[in-house]
Amino acid sequence: MSSSIVSGTKNLWRKSLRLKESPINSSSSTEIGTKHPFEPVTLAILGCGQRGKAYATYALQSPESCKVVAIAEPRPQTRKLFAEKHKVDSTLVFQSWKDLHAASAETISTIGKRLADAVVITLQDHLHVEAALAFAEQGYHVLCEKPMATSLDDCIRIEEAISKAGVIFGMGHVMRYSPYSQEITKIVRSGILGKLINIVQVEPVGHYHFAHSYVRGNWAKEKSSSFSLMTKSCHDIDIICHWFGASAPKKVSSFGSLQHFRPSGKPVEAGDTDRCLDCPAEHDCPYSAKRIYLDRVSRGGTGWPVSPLVDGIPDIENVTAALKTGPYGKCVYESDNDVCDNQVVNLEFENGETASFTMVAFTSAICDRQLRMHFTHGEIIGDMTKFTVTDFRKPKTTAYVPRNEGGGHGGGDAGLVRTFVEAVRTGNQSVLGTDVGEVLKSHLTVFAAETSRREGKVVDCVLFEKQAREHLKEAEAQMVELH
Repeated sequence: MSSSIVSGTKNLWRKSLRLKESPINSSSSTEIGTKHPFEPVTLAILGCGQRGKAYATYALQSPESCKVVAIAEPRPQTRKLFAEKHKVDSTLVFQSWKDLHAASAETISTIGKRLADAVVITLQDHLHVEAALAFAEQGYHVLCEKPMATSLDDCIRIEEAISKAGVIFGMGHVMRYSPYSQEITKIVRSGILGKLINIVQVEPVGHYHFAHSYVRGNWAKEKSSSFSLMTKSCHDIDIICHWFGASAPKKVSSFGSLQHFRPSGKPVEAGDTDRCLDCPAEHDCPYSAKRIYLDRVSRGGTGWPVSPLVDGIPDIENVTAALKTGPYGKCVYESDNDVCDNQVVNLEFENGETASFTMVAFTSAICDRQLRMHFTHGEIIGDMTKFTVTDFRKPKTTAYVPRNEGGGHGGGDAGLVRTFVEAVRTGNQSVLGTDVGEVLKSHLTVFAAETSRREGKVVDCVLFEKQAREHLKEAEAQMVELH
C-alpha cells in the first residue's frame, strides 16, 4: 500500500472513533446480521471497469437501498471518475483490492468495523478466487462477477470458504434476474404446460462482440482468463440447469473449436499488415477496428465497446492512439487468441430430460439468446425480449413482452444487484433463489462440458464432481506436506 493510502486509512479510522457520520460507521459490524430497514446496504466495488460500473449503477438509481462507499481500481482516470460519480470519500479510494483489504483488516482490528457490508468482485477473472477468499474470511457478503473462478479447484475453494464464513453469496448469472427470464421461470415452475422435457438455447455472441472480447480483449487467451464456454456462457448453462430444477445434470458431451480467428482466415488482400489502421483490406473487413471503434466515437459513441480501450473518457485522439499500439487495433487474424469461436453442449438430466446449447461468434444478433422449451403439453419460444407460450390442449398461443428495465441484459444487471442487496439487508440467502452450492454445480457442469470437448468423450457429471473434490483434497494434502 502506498504511504498516502496508509496515511488516509489511519486518518479514516481515527475519525470514525469520534465522528458518527464516518463512512465506516455506516457499515455493519464484524458480526453477520440484518440491516436496519431504513439504512442502505454499503458496497465496496473491486474493479471499476464495465461490469463494476454496470452493477454500481443501481446505487445511483436507488440510493435509499444501497451506496458505494469504497472502491479499488488501478487505472487513475477510471478510478477518479468512478469515485466522483459515486461521491466516495477519498480515504476509501484504493489502487488495488489488496490495498482495500489491508485497510479493512486495520479497521476491523482497531474499531471492530468493516469498510462496507459487501464487496462486489468485478476484477479480472483470474483474481476472483483470491479476493473472494480474502473478503469472505473478513465477514463480507460477496457478489462475484461470472465466472466464479477460472479453475475447478478454485471454484470449490470459494464454495468451501463462503460456506464456512456463512455470508451471503451472489453470482453474476444475470440472466436469472431479468424480467424476461423470471416470467419464463414462473411459467416453468407453475407446471401449466406439464413436464419440461427439452431445452434448446443458442447464444449468438455477435461477430464484432466476439472479436472485441475474445480475440482482441481480456478473454482471448485461456491462460490469462479461461475457455470461452466458461467466460461467455457459464450463465447459459446455469439458467438451463435452473429451469430443470431439482433434476441435476447427469451426462454431458460437447464439441467446438477455433475456426476462423487465426492466420488461415486472413484475407489475401490484407497482405502482411497486422494492424487495421494500416490494412488495405480494412474497408471490406467485418472486424475492422476503424469501423468498430473510431466510427462510433466520431458519431458520439463513448460507451461499450469503445470505453474499455482507454483510461477515462474516450475521444478520437485517445482511441486512435490505442488502436495504433494496443490489442484492439490488431488484426483479428494476427492476434494471439486461442479460445473457441463456436461450441455446442448436449446435456442429459437425472430424470431423462435433455438440453442442447450453442455458443457461436458469427451472428448479427448480439447476445439475444434464442430459446425453445418443449413441455409435455406445450412450448415456449423466446428471444430475450419477448416470448410466446403455446398450450397444445386448447390450442392457444399467448404472446408475452416482459418489461425491459434498461441497463445490461434486459434488466438482469439491475435485477441481480437489487436482489443481492435485499438478501444482504435481510440476511437471507434464499432471496437470491440460489446459493454457493448451486452456483458451484452449474460451474462444474461447464467444466465437465469442456472436458468432454477436449477429450472427445461423454462425461458423467456425478463422477466428475467426485473426482474434482478428491483432486483438490489430494492437492491440499501435498501442499501441507511441502510446508
